[in-house]
Amino acid sequence: MQIRHFRVVTPIGLVIGFFLIGRAVRARPLPLAAGCAILLLLFVSPFCALSSALFSARAAHHILLTAVAAPLLAMALPAVRGRPAAWACAHALIFWAWHAPAAYAFALASVGAYWLMELTLLVSAIGLWRSVLAATAPTGVAVLLATMVQMGLLGALLTFASTPLYAWHWITTQPWGLSPVEDQQLAGLLMWIVGGAIYLVAALRLAGDWLAERQRIAIA
Repeated sequence: MQIRHFRVVTPIGLVIGFFLIGRAVRARPLPLAAGCAILLLLFVSPFCALSSALFSARAAHHILLTAVAAPLLAMALPAVRGRPAAWACAHALIFWAWHAPAAYAFALASVGAYWLMELTLLVSAIGLWRSVLAATAPTGVAVLLATMVQMGLLGALLTFASTPLYAWHWITTQPWGLSPVEDQQLAGLLMWIVGGAIYLVAALRLAGDWLAERQRIAIA
């Protein structure tokens, strides 16, 4: 009962902390509230428990965390110029590292390790998105496309792997009608197609806004 209570109270406390910090720095209320709502969905709803049973749900969890909640929170915070390429490399390294089988097993072995995984993914993703929002459009587009490629590559590796890589899920997928390999392949497709599509759409939107602005300047 105490562990269950801890697992519920901790994410709620973290989300409230994010919200209060955002309000303290005069963050934009709408994206801040939307980002915090996504965090509650990910860490308090039954979806969080599902991600412990299915690696594909964990993949969806991490996509929503880094490609939906993170940009919303980044948009809410004041713009700060950073190093987009450095943030992109740091986030890619963290994302790949936590999806290595040994690191993934470590993350699910204890509550502390789990939150280390989730917080490093979220903070690095917020840093990436904030640096993109503050960068020039060509730089932002390049960084988003590079992130799309690295996520797609990881997704492809998981999709085409012929053996299950994550021992944690060897006995958790069958009640859901999936073999461990099928669950892993579904996770790979989610990263490859859905995750990649989010970064592609963001890059196209950024490029479109930049071209429209240049056209307005040229006409003026």
